[in-house]
Amino acid sequence: MEIKDAISKAKNNNQIAFNFLLDTYWNDVYAFQLKRTENENDAEDITIQTFSKAFDKIHTYNEDYKFKTWLITISKNIHIDLVRKQQRSFRNTSKDNEDSYLDIIDDSPSPEDKIITEQNLAKLLRDIKKLKPHYQEVINLRYFQELSYKEISEELKEPINNVKVKLLRAKKLLAEIIQKK
Repeated sequence: MEIKDAISKAKNNNQIAFNFLLDTYWNDVYAFQLKRTENENDAEDITIQTFSKAFDKIHTYNEDYKFKTWLITISKNIHIDLVRKQQRSFRNTSKDNEDSYLDIIDDSPSPEDKIITEQNLAKLLRDIKKLKPHYQEVINLRYFQELSYKEISEELKEPINNVKVKLLRAKKLLAEIIQKK
């Protein structure tokens, strides 16, 4: 899939296009934030927020600019906002307007979903334990407790888009662990 094609499909809520864009640019955004924050957890959180915001606002993306530049700019702004909040020592959870949530279609199983469901449960649980705790948690809430995105969002006190991006990333990492065997 080509980037422009993926962006166009993502603007129409195509799940595969979102996965493609996440896979293509995750390392760039994460590396950028790792240099800025010098902290793996912060870099990962900001990267998740970056994709969450980007997928929510993808319809505003101007194709005159490179997609990677757009993502890095969003990421940089999220980090600046975080630093400002920390300097004020005022912590406030993000309040997203529910109408602006991105509706990522989650009916059709992705290739990662197929790989995951082909594994037997014992092996799968061992593989899940290899993920970072926050990825284990979203996998557990979604696939074992069968909570909706909205319920997971409320449980974790995080915006729905962050939950969706975390799940995309968790499924991708889990599929990679399974395939290495």
